[in-house]
Amino acid sequence: MAENTELNSVPVSERAQHFLKVLIERYIRDGEPVGSRTLARDSGMDLSPATIRNVMSDLEEMGLVVSPHTSAGRIPTDSGYRVFVDSLVTLKPLKSQEVNRLRKQLQGEEDGKFLIESASRLLSGLTHMAGVVMVPRYDRVILRQIEFLPLSGNRVLTILVTSEGEVHNRVIQTRSTYTPAQLQRSANLLNQSYGGEELEQMHEKLLNEMDEERNRMNRIMVRALEMAEQVIDNSGEDDDYIMAGQTNLMDFNELAQMDRLRQLFDSFTQKHELLHLLDESMRADGVQIYIGEESGYERLDHCSLVTAPYEINDQVAGVLGVVGPTRMAYDRVIPIVDITAKLLGAALKPR
Repeated sequence: MAENTELNSVPVSERAQHFLKVLIERYIRDGEPVGSRTLARDSGMDLSPATIRNVMSDLEEMGLVVSPHTSAGRIPTDSGYRVFVDSLVTLKPLKSQEVNRLRKQLQGEEDGKFLIESASRLLSGLTHMAGVVMVPRYDRVILRQIEFLPLSGNRVLTILVTSEGEVHNRVIQTRSTYTPAQLQRSANLLNQSYGGEELEQMHEKLLNEMDEERNRMNRIMVRALEMAEQVIDNSGEDDDYIMAGQTNLMDFNELAQMDRLRQLFDSFTQKHELLHLLDESMRADGVQIYIGEESGYERLDHCSLVTAPYEINDQVAGVLGVVGPTRMAYDRVIPIVDITAKLLGAALKPR
């Protein structure tokens, strides 16, 4: 998980851990600062209010809770949430019937993009927050076939078919105008030379061959390599991830301020901030959680992002997750994200 804060890095007693857990669970549920009396009632421990206040003061000194100016109660900080999700949260796995229902909703559909959209809607519907699913990365996908069709001017429609049977269309701009016969020869050369290879490997070979053999290669092969490289470089630009349920975030008071909401939606539209976090999650193992300022992006300071990678043919192909307020039900969201990633990977696996 991102920015781990281990409990043993700060001397937190078992009693303080217990009260931190109770306080955070109560705050997540009600959204109101938690006072000593509430803690005394919810903790199940027979302690005086003075003792509880002392424990809360200790937690505040450690930077795990804070007192809002308008209340005598306390709320968790990002660091408090971090200790909670790393060491204290009690996860609530989905029941078998819920898992089966999820599996059925992601099965029986051949269209990969539809599956991605379905997964993002399911994440949003189950959590009542925003669901996000990264489109499978093309460099992990094996090329089955590529075709070039001439359009008006110097534009060429490129049709790329993957080993999963997915079809991706891209319009590229060429330096010259080519006849259908020339484009067909170019496609034939690429299919013969690179069919059945991962696009990442294909890209590396293209660059090497263009550097080392450009002067010795015939014009058709040079043209084919240039166009294929352009397709690979541009692939995925428009469909980096699919997001659903952004408007759900308006239901949370801490996110509903107009300026805060506008900045958050701008971040979703511009994509690069969320994409960077998804890319980081893709390189890590298992569930990752970014809490508040841990993301490094000011517009996401009041949000948490819970992610998990999904695999196709035992290789990580993308990441999915949930965006919501830092006051989210981590005990429920983490298992939902984890199981949805596993089910999506299974559904996307070529049959």
